[in-house]
Amino acid sequence: MTEADPSQYVRQREKGARDVTYPVAPEPLSVAVYDNHAHLEIEDGEQPLSLDEQLARAAEVGVAGVVQAGGDIDSSRWSAWAAQQHPRVLAAVAIHPNEAPAYQAAGRLDEAIGVIDELAGQPRVRAIGETGLDFFRTDEAGLPAQFESFEAHIDLAKRHGIAMQIHDRDAHDAVLETLLRVGAPERTVFHCFSGDAEMARIAGERGYWLSFAGNVTFKNAQNLRDALAVTPIERILVETDAPFLTPTPHRGRPNAPYLVPVTVRFMAAELGADLDEFCAQIASNTLAVYGAFED
Repeated sequence: MTEADPSQYVRQREKGARDVTYPVAPEPLSVAVYDNHAHLEIEDGEQPLSLDEQLARAAEVGVAGVVQAGGDIDSSRWSAWAAQQHPRVLAAVAIHPNEAPAYQAAGRLDEAIGVIDELAGQPRVRAIGETGLDFFRTDEAGLPAQFESFEAHIDLAKRHGIAMQIHDRDAHDAVLETLLRVGAPERTVFHCFSGDAEMARIAGERGYWLSFAGNVTFKNAQNLRDALAVTPIERILVETDAPFLTPTPHRGRPNAPYLVPVTVRFMAAELGADLDEFCAQIASNTLAVYGAFED
């Protein structure tokens, strides 16, 4: 890939020991929603779906748009390119917390953040993300780079006046403390929320949005269902994190935005909410965070 042609960028997900066929499409939603976070540059499955195919399948089941998230320079450039090409795509751009130590070790972290700063000025780049902290995959030696990168990304979101999508893995207290210490952007979203009910209460009180992915449907994820139950409905978003975190009953197969209805229906049932009213609220929440998709 060259900077001049981000459309050529693609990544392959390792197939591993899993079913690599895409699931059958679910019943369409009557009221359209949006996928808050996906990685559509990652090819998956026996027959990978192109960006156009992903968006067409999503539209057929009532998923009106996708926020495409980057995690390094190349994927962020691709995300910005995809948003320029398609009215149903908005972009989030960032250096992922697990990538920050590698950029730092190569002496390129400042350069990488500079690229994100430049991309964030594009009109269809509506979020900085995914950024944050990950204490699961990065060892102690890499944490200073993560904190430096996270705080720089917070500053970018505030300077550009756009939203921020947070990656938080095993770092709940540190993420909340950092946001409180340096000041969170006006529109702060916890992508693939992974905390418990107490964290959800804190986040809701501070005005953050919580985005729930397919793992809320997993049998061992009661903490996420407890968190969903206490999250103010006007702060709930839904996402796929495609091609990862495919919801039950399709767990272990490729995920895609067209599977959002599976997760939405599960969430509405958990909350005892009317499905159409719940979808309308999620759509309204998404537009409040990112603005209109087709403009």
